[in-house]
Amino acid sequence: MKHVKCARCIRCGKEYEATPNVTTCDCGGILDIIYDYDYIKAHFTKETLKNRQDPTMWRYRELLPVEETTEAPPLRVGGSPLYEEPRLAAQLGLKRLWVKDDGLNPTASLKDRASAMAVAKAREAGAEVIACSSTGNAASSLAGNAAAAGLKTYIFVPSRAPKGKVAQLMTFGATVISVQGSYEDTFELSKQAIDRWGWYNRNAAINPYLSEGKKTVALEIMEQLNWQVPDYIAISVGDGCTIAGLWKGLKDLHAIGFIDRLPRLISAQAAGCCPLNRAIAENQPWEPMEENTLADSIAVGVPRNAEKALMAIRESNGLVVNVTDEEIMAAQKLLGRTCGVFGEPAGVTGTAGVKKLCEQGAIGPNDTVVSVVTGNGLKDVANAIAACGEPISIPSDMDLLLKAFADKGIDLK
Repeated sequence: MKHVKCARCIRCGKEYEATPNVTTCDCGGILDIIYDYDYIKAHFTKETLKNRQDPTMWRYRELLPVEETTEAPPLRVGGSPLYEEPRLAAQLGLKRLWVKDDGLNPTASLKDRASAMAVAKAREAGAEVIACSSTGNAASSLAGNAAAAGLKTYIFVPSRAPKGKVAQLMTFGATVISVQGSYEDTFELSKQAIDRWGWYNRNAAINPYLSEGKKTVALEIMEQLNWQVPDYIAISVGDGCTIAGLWKGLKDLHAIGFIDRLPRLISAQAAGCCPLNRAIAENQPWEPMEENTLADSIAVGVPRNAEKALMAIRESNGLVVNVTDEEIMAAQKLLGRTCGVFGEPAGVTGTAGVKKLCEQGAIGPNDTVVSVVTGNGLKDVANAIAACGEPISIPSDMDLLLKAFADKGIDLK
């Protein structure tokens, strides 16, 4: 790869050749992919991008760590809409607000971006089997993208994973192992199995290429905003890989001169599982927490990408905000009723965080904000119904309909 220099440990600085199978540093640190920005600037311009027809994440190939000859995986990943939402902005007291609906990716989450990259690198490595542990979305995204590419998958999920996500896994033909325990237990078993059988590793804390896939959400946002940088970008945070990827994409664009400044990040976590935000708020090393939230996709008590995530928040002079499950579910309804966007609990946690920060005065009337919805609400319909209530259920009788309207106080005018 002419545009990639190496993979470098973020802890000790040791450098490795950026081979498809590169994992973690000898010291245990996570690796970061280092680019030759001078080479990229000489071969990649805004005009080049403007004339490119490919709407997927692969339109940014010059900023991705793949060989020129590597084919893009079959599923159409990326190109999700960025909606400006003036009504919600006014309600929250913001100057301008955009919602990036990444739940419209093929398997309905942002994690398709990482899984598409995993499939591309697995092909480069000549692998036929990919495996991972996941709270749900990474699993379903890997299973779907791998199935489309003809690769076999072994997926480890905690037993609490919502049925909608498990249904996706089974439909995509994955071999699914439901682990009776926490996400930490699930991760450890997957690691042992991967080491034992030599499967290609899609786990985000092990494989440095996954953040490179996730960073494409940042590249899209900035292109969709015509390279005008917002004040803040808000995103939900679990293991830390997504916010780390978001920041990497923004720094890449700044390094090649596509944007003239960097936004501040907003790290939104569930109050019942917020080890990274707590570390920032208390200026202390992170410590494990119980996984006590209905937002399953970010219920990660032992975040595996903690170093990169904390670095991203601190480098961006970011804000951290913890929201209760009740605030998350309120945000789900708010997004649905003002924007027509249906996000799962973890997917709307960023928006819940924006709302809370507005109420606290931490962000204000002159600020511009992008909130990323990371997963679709159809993945967890049980919690959506619990938040919004059951529909009116009556026989086909007008009198009963009128009575039901009256009982609910529905204004028909």
